Amino acid sequence: MLSWEYPPRIVGGISPHVYDLSKELVKLGIEVHVVTKNTPLAPDEEVEPSGVHVHRVHLERDPDNFVHEIQLLNRATDLRVRQLLEDWRPGGQPTIFHAHDWLSLESARELKYEYQLPVVATIHATEEGRNGGIFTPMQKYIHEMEYWLSYEAWRVIVCSEFMKGQVERSFQVPSDKIDIIFNGVDAPKFEFDWTEADRKAWRAKLALPNEKIVMYVGRFVREKGIQLLLNSASAILAQQPNTKFVIVGGGNRERFEKFVRWYGLQDKVLFTGFMANRSLHQLFRCADVAVFPSLYEPFGIVALEGMAAGAAVVTSDAGGLKEVCVNNVTGTNFYSGNGESLAWAVLHILNNPAKAERMKKMARARLYIDFNWEVIAQQTRDVYFRVWNEFVASHHADASLWPVMPGAEERAERAHVKEKAVTGGFDTRPPLPLAAELPTDPARLNKLTPGHALDELEDEDKD
Repeated sequence: MLSWEYPPRIVGGISPHVYDLSKELVKLGIEVHVVTKNTPLAPDEEVEPSGVHVHRVHLERDPDNFVHEIQLLNRATDLRVRQLLEDWRPGGQPTIFHAHDWLSLESARELKYEYQLPVVATIHATEEGRNGGIFTPMQKYIHEMEYWLSYEAWRVIVCSEFMKGQVERSFQVPSDKIDIIFNGVDAPKFEFDWTEADRKAWRAKLALPNEKIVMYVGRFVREKGIQLLLNSASAILAQQPNTKFVIVGGGNRERFEKFVRWYGLQDKVLFTGFMANRSLHQLFRCADVAVFPSLYEPFGIVALEGMAAGAAVVTSDAGGLKEVCVNNVTGTNFYSGNGESLAWAVLHILNNPAKAERMKKMARARLYIDFNWEVIAQQTRDVYFRVWNEFVASHHADASLWPVMPGAEERAERAHVKEKAVTGGFDTRPPLPLAAELPTDPARLNKLTPGHALDELEDEDKD
């Protein structure tokens, strides 16, 4: 597993995803090694109680900016993985690189071509989707990196039908190269003993006894739609004046607090700051409605957490949310970006408590069927087995440094991989060209050697 974040380092949704998936894969007999960025909160090397091996790498120097940080991280990742591979190579156990998002592309690509081993990629979200298009040089850079990740991967995993369509359109990935595997939630951890007296005491910290609680949890960014919820507050209060909006999340909220003051809603909106684990789960249990108003959402794992904690869920119909929250079955959907529709959906729950209870029960039952990490790990393992079997039967195995075909050790000696496991073997060539820049003449393309096409094109250009 190549991931730029892993607990206790949590920046976004990749970290908990890799954590939960890895420990379930170990239960299925897969030996999992996660290579990630170091954090002062955890050791550089450890084997977790679950059996997952974690290798946290250090950057060789302080980065100049975010892109430089990712480049340095990939160099460090490349070196650490080479050291592991050289320990394993003589045994020849089936080995696959699983890269999570473009942040792991460069190390995965270099290792793939050096060792001729397959890459599986999980694309958690796209830059185009997050921003509603590609507008800036940074967005263009990330978009191209995402393209190359999807290109280099033997198979691409996405978390929803919505993401499958987006990857097909944005990166021209063939439909039959993509596997849809939902994200999951560890539902049992939301099951804890909590008396009604405890619930009322916790609730009293947030709202008056006669107030209904409408909660939001998420980042304070445009794509998560917090501005839409705050804009809809007056419409909800017009019909349900005894309502309190509880806003959970870290980051810069000054502009939202300013809006609330300007709107005259200081007594009706509470910003709690960042919350996690038990405190967040308790808040879900206190809420009458949990709202997720995203404008863009590849999946919506936080909605699963709301369902697992027993909250009535209202989500936009953006992206994968409508696959997570089935309208009028496990929750209520509203039209993405439409404040009037959002207000209707919240009021629909508040005004129909019996229906809300039925949907909460249906949502919790579905968690153990479609969003169970054990099932998700089994589906991921099946992808690994398929990739490895296809790889061994392909011409790529003939050039592999892995002992799946005769001559592997001689190929490894020519590639000097033992030396590179000490010095690092990261390729410093310029970024790969976009597909549009590659030659389209079939006769010329047919002469290129798989895995070495770019080198040969460069030689032709020099001639």
